[in-house]
Amino acid sequence: MIKVGIIGSTGYAGGELVRLLMGHKDAEIVWYGSRSYIDKKYAQVYQNMFQIVDAVCMDDNMEELANQVDVIFTATPQGLCGSLMNEEILSKVKIIDLSADFRIKDVAIYEAWYGIEHKSPQFIEEAVYGLCEINREDVKKARLVANPGCYTTCSILTAYPLAKEGVIDMSTLIVDAKSGTSGAGRGAKVANLYCEVNENIKAYGVASHRHTPEIEEQLGYAAGEKVVINFTPHLVPMNRGILVTEYATLKKDVTYEDVKAIYDQYYEKEKFVRVLEKDVCPETKWVEGSNYVDVNFKIDPRTNRIIMMGSMDNLVKGAAGQAVQNMNLMFGLKETEGLELVPMFP
Repeated sequence: MIKVGIIGSTGYAGGELVRLLMGHKDAEIVWYGSRSYIDKKYAQVYQNMFQIVDAVCMDDNMEELANQVDVIFTATPQGLCGSLMNEEILSKVKIIDLSADFRIKDVAIYEAWYGIEHKSPQFIEEAVYGLCEINREDVKKARLVANPGCYTTCSILTAYPLAKEGVIDMSTLIVDAKSGTSGAGRGAKVANLYCEVNENIKAYGVASHRHTPEIEEQLGYAAGEKVVINFTPHLVPMNRGILVTEYATLKKDVTYEDVKAIYDQYYEKEKFVRVLEKDVCPETKWVEGSNYVDVNFKIDPRTNRIIMMGSMDNLVKGAAGQAVQNMNLMFGLKETEGLELVPMFP
C-alpha cells in the first residue's frame, strides 16, 4: 500500500485528489495537509467526505511528511513547493507537484511569467513534465514530476500529433480556450463571485496568461522548433470543464483520412484520449468527472486551415486525475488504477 501525503488538500484540486485516492486500491492517504484548516476535521471542510474521511487537517511540514509517506502531492499556489524542496526530501520520497514550479525548464521564463523568484532552480532540469501520454517512460523513472496545467494538458494533447508530424505551421497556431470557474481555485476573489460569473463569459489574461510559455515549450519539443502562439483563455459559468479550439495553417495538402490516421497513430492505444468520430465536436459534458480527453478536428479547405478541438475535466485530467496517473506510473502500478471513471451525465 502506497502511503500518500497531500499538501493543499482543501483546495479544489486537493479535494479531487482525495476523492480519487479514496477509490484507489493501492493507496492510503495518511496526511491531509492544509495551512488554512489546521486541526479542523477534513469532513467539516468537505461535507461530502462525512463518515468517509475521519482525519483532521495538518500543516505543510514537508520534511516531517517525507519521513511518513512514499509520495507527496503538492496542490498549492505557485512558489510553495519550490520553497520547500531540498535534496534530503527528494532522497526519501517522490514528489508530484501540481503547481507550475517545475514545469518550465528556463527559470528566467518562469520568473518573468509568474512574477516570483524560484527558490530551488537546481531541481528544474531533473523534473519530468508529467504529461503521461508523451513522457510515460520518463515519468516511470522520476522522483520529481511537474504535473501539467489544465489549459496546457488540453491544448497540448489536442495539437500534439499534428505538431509532431509537421502537418501544421506552428507560427500560425492560435489557441482559444474556455474553462469552468473551479480552474481559478477555491480562494475568495471578486471576479469569481456568483454575480460576476453567472450569465457571463469573458476573456482574461489576454496575451499574458501564464500557461502560455508552458504550451509553447511542450509543443516546441514536439515540432522541433521554437513555438510562439496566441493563447486566449475565457471564463464560463460552469463548475468544471475545459474546451479548446485551436487554429493553424496546413503545411501540406491532407485529407480527413490522412489526419485521422495521424491522430489514431498517437492515441488509439491511449486509454484516456478519445479521438471522436467524423464531424463530432468535443463537449465538456461528455468528459465531466472523468480522466478522458476528447479530441477531434475539421479541415477548412477554403482557408487552408485546420481546426483542432479538445475537451476535458479541468480538475481530473487537468489536475488530480493526471497526478494519480503519474503516481501509478512512478510506482509501477496499472496506469488506469483509480481512474476508470465513467463521465457523469447530467
